[in-house]
Amino acid sequence: MKIYNSMTGQKEELNPLHPGQFNIYACGPTVYNYFHIGNARPFIVFDTLRRYLEYRGYKVKFVQNFTDVDDKMIRVANEEGITVGELGDRYIEEYFKDAQALNIRPATVHPKATEHIGDIIALVKKLVDTGHAYELHGDVYFDTQSFPGYGKLSGQDISELEMGARIDINEEKKNPMDFALWKAKKEGEPAWDSPWGPGRPGWHIECSAMSMKYLGDTLDIHGGGQDLKFPHHENEIAQSEAATGKPFANYWMHNGYINIDNKKMSKSEGNFFTVRDILKEFRGPAVRLFMLSAHYRNPINFSRELLTQSETAYDRILNCRENLKFIMEHPKDEPVDIAPAVTSAGEKFNAAMDDDLNTADAIGGIFEYIKEVNTLFENGGRAEDAKAALAELDTLMDVLGILPEADESIPEDVKKMAEERQAARAQKNWAEADRLRDELKARGYELKDTPDGVKINKI
Repeated sequence: MKIYNSMTGQKEELNPLHPGQFNIYACGPTVYNYFHIGNARPFIVFDTLRRYLEYRGYKVKFVQNFTDVDDKMIRVANEEGITVGELGDRYIEEYFKDAQALNIRPATVHPKATEHIGDIIALVKKLVDTGHAYELHGDVYFDTQSFPGYGKLSGQDISELEMGARIDINEEKKNPMDFALWKAKKEGEPAWDSPWGPGRPGWHIECSAMSMKYLGDTLDIHGGGQDLKFPHHENEIAQSEAATGKPFANYWMHNGYINIDNKKMSKSEGNFFTVRDILKEFRGPAVRLFMLSAHYRNPINFSRELLTQSETAYDRILNCRENLKFIMEHPKDEPVDIAPAVTSAGEKFNAAMDDDLNTADAIGGIFEYIKEVNTLFENGGRAEDAKAALAELDTLMDVLGILPEADESIPEDVKKMAEERQAARAQKNWAEADRLRDELKARGYELKDTPDGVKINKI
């Protein structure tokens, strides 16, 4: 498998540090609100990477953190009159609800910054002791000029960088680009004791401390959104490699931005959507299918029209599954040579995913397979052949995380209405049969009469 390494700017063969196992760290959310549709993309992308590596036989240790103390959290908690801890606990619980709806599996470890203060302080102290950081009125800053490689991930020249958003501005710092490792306590803020007085961690240091605690000094893969490349990931590299003298990560992966109706998502534009909002209108697997329909490194345009198209595409998958299950329940003694289609589908899928996690081509291959399966089983077939076709479809969809939950098959009340319609037809009660058919259609289901019984398809 080849992956585009943001550090080198080229695709590279993906090889683990330890045979048979990949250690992956992906930046998680700051838990002061429901996570938004932009957050959802990296969560889905790196969950899919993990699933694919496991499908190919690797063990994966996957760590995704929760930032549960920072400026935004303190502001929101004060506004609501609750503690930062209470706010964090609330939105961590809500994160898992929305993640489950998108079929994002829990990480191997979900460390929280506030539970690793000791690890963070130890790392900051090491940087101070080795001359890579300095204390200033209870704050501790990383000295970017002490690390010659600063800027190597983002390709930025430190001498040309200017102070700006998400960069600590303090005229007393040695260099404008120096960033906070530890922040002295201010009134109304949570604080922990440290060698530099009471305070709290800076944003960047928590990821280094927690990733190294659970995955070691060098990670196989570090992932996140493109917006994190600078300064967050750049700062992680500087502080980690300054502390250990080792490469922090062998591969860096960054997903592209999400635009909303061809405009950059922002609260000021009024086009800011949480996943919780979107899930009120669209099914989770359809949202996930949409996210994976473009290559992860490319920008993706998010609109209701495109999501509606993904809903339709997802229904094609569900209908194919229902048709195969129908054949398994109503088999014919007519063999279908499904093996070539199964083999071809698997090979195409692997080839696409091995080429820098190209989920767009992988999904295209799945729909080619669905088209071929529908044609092969147009007149029915043996149960074992339909079972083999369904098993391959489900395997590939499960890798992408779009395998439907059990409750997404045809509801029991819909099946009962279809049976009632058949009974009405048998009694020549055409008015009742038509009424049931129209009611089912209004609910989004189409009935197709076959010699083996009635098929129910989602429309």
